[in-house]
Amino acid sequence: MTAYQHIQEIFHAAVAAVQPAVFMRNTVLFQGDTITIAGTPFPIRGDVIVIGAGKAAAAMAQELESVLLPHVPIKGTVVTKYDHALPLQQLQVLEAGHPVPDENSVSATQAILRAVTNLHSEDLVILLLSGGASSLLADVPAGCTLEEVQDLFQQLLHSGADIAEMNTVRKHLSAVKGGQLAQHIYPATLCSIILSDVPGDQLEVIGSGPGVPDPTTFEDTMAILSKYRLTTTIPSAILSHIHKGLSGAIPETAKAGDPAFEKVHNFLTGTNAIALEAAAVKAKELGYHVTLTTECTTGEARTIGTQLAQKALHYDKKLPACLLQGGETTVTIKGNGKGGRNQELVLAAVLELEKATAKATHITLLSAGTDGTDGPTDAAGAIADAFTLQRSKALQLNTAAYLDNNDAYHFFRQTDRLLITGPTHTNVMDIQIVLIT
Repeated sequence: MTAYQHIQEIFHAAVAAVQPAVFMRNTVLFQGDTITIAGTPFPIRGDVIVIGAGKAAAAMAQELESVLLPHVPIKGTVVTKYDHALPLQQLQVLEAGHPVPDENSVSATQAILRAVTNLHSEDLVILLLSGGASSLLADVPAGCTLEEVQDLFQQLLHSGADIAEMNTVRKHLSAVKGGQLAQHIYPATLCSIILSDVPGDQLEVIGSGPGVPDPTTFEDTMAILSKYRLTTTIPSAILSHIHKGLSGAIPETAKAGDPAFEKVHNFLTGTNAIALEAAAVKAKELGYHVTLTTECTTGEARTIGTQLAQKALHYDKKLPACLLQGGETTVTIKGNGKGGRNQELVLAAVLELEKATAKATHITLLSAGTDGTDGPTDAAGAIADAFTLQRSKALQLNTAAYLDNNDAYHFFRQTDRLLITGPTHTNVMDIQIVLIT
């Protein structure tokens, strides 16, 4: 097989390792009258309610049903991204908008809140949380419209803000994010099974932390909006809401010490590190000498792409080699093209490889989202290799112009190097793979 085929095999091995079919069955067990989650027993004394939000919510719910049914009756609702629903036996699955919430996000959130209304201390709520929940589990603050919330989300996505910053703002426009869902669920026990899509696996950031204490404040929110010069561009009703929070007219998100968190248990079951370890195993099986970067990759996508290409060009150790890293980059959108952070990263790498010597033809580079989507496109990411360079030259494509216009998608569509996987039903950020032969 070629390096182009190998790099895709390595990526798919990474994604397979964090599938709900793998980690849910290793996490949840049922014996007698007890549900055991990650080794912690929860005897069934009342109702078992399952709720969930995220790109992996339906797949996680499907696996949970296979473990618990028919032994124990369960009820509840999960919401996932469009085209990510799967057939469920007892649980309701809804689809909604991502990365910008829509009417279905709001109605699904209302359905989830109804499912956890008037619970008793003996009841057990299992929350299935994965990336995308910040958009899928959405509500509208008093005095604002959904259109105004959508406008804010869109501006945040274009601003270059990282996921922690975006979710800080999102939490302070919601009555369910930032630990407030836990307040709705109390006095029942809440067990969250979490798939991480954020750098550092910070529980308060994943899905905007609906079930954990929130350390951020309205002051932090205003600081972020000021940092990215959004205070004069976001809807006035949104800004008014934040000012009310600053003055104390609107309560803060849920903080540590709140009684609601006394009966909360959080289980982190899927991470980018697990996916990278599986990628390393597959690369070694294929005969590559692996270098795995354990530090989470963050920063502007084009900067990371340039650095990764340079790292490959200056590699001087054993061949064939595989360089692995993962995380989540950001994009500051200035053009009007189409793409995502992974495609932009690879396009920046192409621009760097085009400047290089013949060694560039021995480099194959991939960056892709483990969820199977990258920005508002049908691709998970893109691949750069010798064929990419040849095709670009033959078509006389101006790589720098495509990069300046944030138009990586159309560049890679012409060079036939988009990576299209369809929904993977998991989400642990992005993975970068470089093969040097």
